[in-house]
Amino acid sequence: MTVLERAGVCTLDCPDTCSLAVTVDDGRIVKVRGSEALPYTDSVICNKVARHSAAFVHGPGRLHWPLRRVGPRGSDQFERVDWDEALDTIHRRVMEVIDRFGPQAVMPLNYAGPHGMLSGDSMSLRFFHKLGASQLYRRSMCGAVRSEAWAGTYGPVPGIGPEAAAKAKLNIVWGNNATVANLHLVRQIRTAKRNGGRLVVIDPLRTKIAEQADLHLSLQPGTDVLLGFALAVELERIGAHDPRFIVDHVSGYDEFMVAARAWPPERAAEHCGVALADIQLLATWMAEADPLVMAPGNGLERGRNGGSGIRAAIALPALIGKLGRDSGIVLGAGNAFPKTPARLQRPDLLPAGTRTIDIMDVGRHLERDDIDPPLRALFIYNHNPIVVHADQNRMIKGLSREEIFLVGIEIAMTESMHYCDIVLPAATHFECDDLYASYGHHWLQRAEAVIPPVGEALPNTEIFRRLATRFSFTEPCFRVTDQELMDEAVDATDPRLHGLRGSEIPTGEALHMTAPDGRALALFDNVMPATPSGRVELASGTLAERWGEAARLPAFRPRATKFGLALISPASDSRISSTLLGLGGRTGEAPPLLMHPDDARTRGLDGEKLVRMWNDLGYVILPLRITDAVAPGVVASEKGAWLRTSSTGQTISALVSADDRADLARGACYNDTGVEVARV
Repeated sequence: MTVLERAGVCTLDCPDTCSLAVTVDDGRIVKVRGSEALPYTDSVICNKVARHSAAFVHGPGRLHWPLRRVGPRGSDQFERVDWDEALDTIHRRVMEVIDRFGPQAVMPLNYAGPHGMLSGDSMSLRFFHKLGASQLYRRSMCGAVRSEAWAGTYGPVPGIGPEAAAKAKLNIVWGNNATVANLHLVRQIRTAKRNGGRLVVIDPLRTKIAEQADLHLSLQPGTDVLLGFALAVELERIGAHDPRFIVDHVSGYDEFMVAARAWPPERAAEHCGVALADIQLLATWMAEADPLVMAPGNGLERGRNGGSGIRAAIALPALIGKLGRDSGIVLGAGNAFPKTPARLQRPDLLPAGTRTIDIMDVGRHLERDDIDPPLRALFIYNHNPIVVHADQNRMIKGLSREEIFLVGIEIAMTESMHYCDIVLPAATHFECDDLYASYGHHWLQRAEAVIPPVGEALPNTEIFRRLATRFSFTEPCFRVTDQELMDEAVDATDPRLHGLRGSEIPTGEALHMTAPDGRALALFDNVMPATPSGRVELASGTLAERWGEAARLPAFRPRATKFGLALISPASDSRISSTLLGLGGRTGEAPPLLMHPDDARTRGLDGEKLVRMWNDLGYVILPLRITDAVAPGVVASEKGAWLRTSSTGQTISALVSADDRADLARGACYNDTGVEVARV
């Protein structure tokens, strides 16, 4: 028996993309800890990865070989088959669909399980492009609202790196459950606080980081845009706007301020549910602070006014001229990397006129056959749609239809896999080579497999190579190795790579994306806006063109629901979405529902242990926790729990409408769901 320690990278859905040291004993992972390879994460990792990675790879739920369904959909009745038989079945059934309905009746249903550039979308998209399958617009589930708001205001450029938070005199964490979903940002903020800096948290929930804040504004979901407007007005009133910066670098200032002045602090405070004095205090602190760092999170975008909320928030540093080497906004990190997606994914293989389907509409299309051609074959990979998708019950109905052929590619037997006709075992990120950018910092990493794939599992890239061969795709791009894919993923001529091809980046050593002089990338220091005007665009013609004239400026849309409570679904410290489960995958592990004492009292729920939360889409039974950690009118329950945790066979995703969308990019509204709560 040989014990080895090998370099790895955490590829799960988190902005930190930590470097790892993986201890391997006789081919099995026995320990995972942080490494020093990535200076930003600096040997520290979350408890989820440290405690549960070994079970993730070697646990009883792991898929070891291909399976064929032999029982009813959802019954978990499968038999083992070999790879040849599985691939033959997939080819035969998919070709039957294509012969009858055409290739656009086939579609990938994938999302963000692994964030590796190869495991995510490389050989898989080459396969679906060549096949002529319907394309999937995935970003509406998460990320599109934030990236569109950022690009519409500043262009596709990186904001400041999160390391800047360590020196800030004021850190503003807005809609970011950072302690469980952005751990290393919190470490930077703690350094700043030890040096006398202040922390402000804006969130409907008193998260762990909010408990450490000098000021917590517990606003109502969907009112972030009003708070941003009110702060803009208050900063103007106290003379904190920077006229020179605005003249030199900002367009749309007058239009933006006309919209903002309709929401002075006195009016906005009432609608937001926060104290007027707190808005005024925050504005004063922003005016005084140098440096100032703002870190908006995913939670901010997941509501009806998500795009407007982000735009109003990220306008504030521009209004007061606090953008530069040390001050800025921690957003747009994905733009720090010299990616070459067209070379990696080969959209040139796609037939002209191929349709694109919004991922949030897939459940409806599966259930109703309301598009032509209808969807008749799906490949589910890097995704757990039954747990993650909005309108869960509609998704279940759609996946239950026997006439739709379903292929699952997974690491574990999730509840979504129970509905598949063929299930293929995928390698974990510990069992394959990959290249890792980040959406939260500016460091590029490469990792090699630390153990061989378990059982008959294969990396996603190899699975789709074999599928391409079975479908007789002869183009050379389907025969390239993973090392060649890495080289095609990034531009080796870009100075940020220092002459290295993707496959040559050392393992165990993160590569910092910097300016040519070696300094960290920072907007208005060595990076300038990449909008059409080259300026900060507070009124965006680009967004108006893409999403309608109403998107030209941030705006407020009031909630339109007959239900009295707003449900938010924060990240959990027990799992990463529905992956790497500490809690949330077994019977009796339903996350509690947090409710303010006033709301509990009004509904006669004092002393209740279980409650029924419901709306027109479904209902779920949850343990009740009465707490002032949520604002009145707001209830919260963590996302990502599996169906088996619930006595109703539904989780909170069943209550989220897939048809309600944010004001930009058709984003899902997971944090803006109308519900009611009653006794069981």
